[in-house]
Amino acid sequence: MSTAGTVVSFDEAVGLGVVEAEAGAGGLRYGFHCTQIAGAGRSIAGGTAVRFDVGPGRKGTWEAFNVTPVGTRGDPAQPGAE
Repeated sequence: MSTAGTVVSFDEAVGLGVVEAEAGAGGLRYGFHCTQIAGAGRSIAGGTAVRFDVGPGRKGTWEAFNVTPVGTRGDPAQPGAE
């Protein structure tokens, strides 16, 4: 089940970012690597609304996976999206 949230920050130089789950989903923060951004891009701006999955990472901490921007062109989950 995916979680809604917002990208808190993303460092393009190292390819690492942080997302924060919505308050209803606990408001927790999770790190993610640029390879976990869905689509062709390997960068995402802070403040972007996203959906993501959470699971155990390589270092034993919980991380965000399948980080997908919402409300983007062609996103059927967003009313009014083209």
